Amino acid sequence: MNRFTFAVITMSDSGARGEREDTSGEALKELFTAAGYRLCCYRVIPDAVDTIVKTVKNAVDREGADLVLTTGGTGVAPTDVTPEAMDQVFEKEVPGMAEAMRAESLKITPRAVISRSRAGIYHTSLVINLPGSRKAALENIGVLMPALEHAIEKIKGSTADCGT
Repeated sequence: MNRFTFAVITMSDSGARGEREDTSGEALKELFTAAGYRLCCYRVIPDAVDTIVKTVKNAVDREGADLVLTTGGTGVAPTDVTPEAMDQVFEKEVPGMAEAMRAESLKITPRAVISRSRAGIYHTSLVINLPGSRKAALENIGVLMPALEHAIEKIKGSTADCGT
């Protein structure tokens, strides 16, 4: 199988210092490997715009990721800067993905309204920003899983019909 490659990048100051276990990143690696994707890159990095931009772009440009999943930094805390970093990464936004994640999350918690998760395209790869908690990351990506393969194919230039 292994048709598409994926990267997981966790934004966590304490995780980057080795003071916190990355449960969300580990869960995403397990989920996507089981779904037939091939892991090409995994990093735990500090919440810093320049570092996030460089790491996401490297995952695509150097590691060949078709799909980049980021986790963490999507809230409203002063250190949450993942959405701002995406301003320097995304060539196109895919707002429906972020809208779907928030809509589904709102069924679970009213706190979903403070999520600033985004999704977009960098070159021919899809980048999705997920919350930092394991539970929320899995709930959010679960909403998108049925559409991911088709989205990646379209981003790479497939002319297949989008109708289901």
